Amino acid sequence: MAFALNKSLAKAAVTNKAGVSRRALLVKATKYDEELVQTATAVASKGRGILAMDESNATCGKRLESIGLENTEDNRRAYRELLVTTPGLGQYISGAILFEETLYQNTSDGKKMVDHLTAQGIVPGIKVDKGLVPLANSNGESWCMGLDGLDKRCAEYYKAGARFAKWRSVVSIPAGPSLIALRDCAYGLARYAAIAQNAGLVPIVEPEVLLDGDQDIDRCLEVQEAVWAETFKYLADNKVLFEGILLKPAMVTPGADSANKASPETVAKYTLNLLRRRVPPAVPGECQMQRN
Repeated sequence: MAFALNKSLAKAAVTNKAGVSRRALLVKATKYDEELVQTATAVASKGRGILAMDESNATCGKRLESIGLENTEDNRRAYRELLVTTPGLGQYISGAILFEETLYQNTSDGKKMVDHLTAQGIVPGIKVDKGLVPLANSNGESWCMGLDGLDKRCAEYYKAGARFAKWRSVVSIPAGPSLIALRDCAYGLARYAAIAQNAGLVPIVEPEVLLDGDQDIDRCLEVQEAVWAETFKYLADNKVLFEGILLKPAMVTPGADSANKASPETVAKYTLNLLRRRVPPAVPGECQMQRN
C-alpha cells in the first residue's frame, strides 16, 4: 500500500511562506514541478495501493494459455480490459503500472485504457526499464538497461497519458554486493529519475535487495542502509526533486535460506528503522505493489 502525504506539506514542498519556490533554491527546476508533487501525492494517497499489471506480452501469453486461449493482441486486450474496467477499483487502487502495449490500447467500447483508469481516480504508470543483464567484472551480478533513448520514450509516454514510471534494479547480498554493482544500481536509478521528472513522470525508485541467501536480518539491514545511502546521494547529485518521487523499498528480512527466521514484528521494526535512517522527510511516500 502507499502512504499519504499531508496536502499542506505537498503545497509547501513547492512554495514557501514568502512565495519563493524552494525547488528554485535547491535544485534545477522543471516545468513539471508542481504536477510531479501532485501526482506523487495522489499515488501515495492513504488506504490505496498500486496495481502492477505490466506483464510482458510473453508473460501475459502464459496466463492466456493456462485457460486455453491464444496469445493474440485482442486476447491480451480483453484480459487487461477486465482489470481496468473493474467496478470500484479506484476505491482501493491509486495507480496502475502498464505494459507499453496497454498504454496505447483501447477497450472494446473504443475508450482508451488510460481513460478508464483516470475516470476512477487511478493514475496510469508505465514500466520504462529494459530488463537486467550480467554486469561485467562483477560477482555474477546484474545491471539494468534502458537509459538509451529514455528521454524520448518518457516524453511519448507522457503524451499517451502516463504520469509515473517504474524502473527496477537489483542488489544481491550473496554476491557481495560488490561496490561496482551497488553504485551502478544507485546511479542508474538516479539518471532514470532525473530523466523521468524532466518528462513529467514521477519516478518510482526501486533498488530491490533480493531475498536470496542465508544472511541474517542484521546483514540485510546493513546492505539496505548502504544501498539507500548511495541511491539518495546520486539522486541529490542529479538534482532530482525528492518531493516528486516515490519509493519501493524491500522489506528488511533474513535471507530465504537463513536459519534465523524473524517475526513480522521484527521485520516491521527493522524496516521502519531503515526508512527513518535513510529516507529524507521530503519524500511523499513509499509503496508496495500488488501484482494482479
